[in-house]
Amino acid sequence: MSTVALAVTDGMLHFELSMAYEVFGSLPDGVSVPWYDVTVCGSAAVRVGRFRLEPDQGLDRLRDADTVIVPGWADVDVDPPAELVDAVRAAHAAGARVASLCTGAFVLAAAGLLDGKRATTHWAHTDVLAARHPRVEVDPDVLYVDNGSVLTSAGKAAAMDLCLHLVRLDHGSAVANVAARRLVVPPHRAGGQAQFVATPVPARDDHPLGDLFPWVVARLDQPLTVEDLAREARMSSRHLGRHFRAATGTTPLQWLLTQRIRRAQELLEATDDSVDAIATATGMGTATTLRRHFNRTVGVPPDTYRRTFRARAQPDPASVGPLAPLGPLGPLG
Repeated sequence: MSTVALAVTDGMLHFELSMAYEVFGSLPDGVSVPWYDVTVCGSAAVRVGRFRLEPDQGLDRLRDADTVIVPGWADVDVDPPAELVDAVRAAHAAGARVASLCTGAFVLAAAGLLDGKRATTHWAHTDVLAARHPRVEVDPDVLYVDNGSVLTSAGKAAAMDLCLHLVRLDHGSAVANVAARRLVVPPHRAGGQAQFVATPVPARDDHPLGDLFPWVVARLDQPLTVEDLAREARMSSRHLGRHFRAATGTTPLQWLLTQRIRRAQELLEATDDSVDAIATATGMGTATTLRRHFNRTVGVPPDTYRRTFRARAQPDPASVGPLAPLGPLGPLG
């Protein structure tokens, strides 16, 4: 069983803290893999929002955890507590994977864990993080950054994305999808998506693209074109492009490619299908086309990706139910 330690101090943001506890502390129904042993570590009783929280362990116990989660806190104008910074640094030195949620990145930066690395935090505080820690390559336009043993996320919904990303790394997409369904959130949003777009979701239930997204996701094995999507949406291709940009922050073709790549990732992790079969199932046509787009988007070839994830302890896909539909929309902030 993997151990997850939540590092707390006065002024922690209660949303990120409680969200992380919910993700790692609750075994989803129908999942039989060993789940996480979660503990809350702090030097003493702390104030989290309007609540008083009594930690389970002292900060010195962070070094015993496999994964350390550092939630954000409200006052980024002051330096994080030295004892928290020292404990997080010691935990990483002892081999822990360390992840920050929202402004928790300021703790990781103060500990020197982000020096020379890409990192992110809530978009409203990226300038402050970059000015205070010039050795950190701050990226204000992504949901989260995975540097292996050090990970950072933007705020709120992006913090949930990072937590589910960690579950996905540990247990595969099938289990992460079950956890996402329980939490009623999209099962996977790539960290490279933008933190913010002008209109992240359709404002009305009768949005012109409301029926198009599930229609497309159900037909990813077909060679769909922009004209096909426009015809189904009963609008011109140019009109479709405008609606897509407003709703997802990207173009119809880029969104469609993203859905195909995500489906390929799930099939590579959860099935023994050949790359040729997956190329057909995702509408890529040939293994060569799939490999080219997959390598460019994910950063590794499909075969390498499969070996990486199948080397982990994977549950039987039947034990966690069917693959969850991929989230149809783009960035949610």
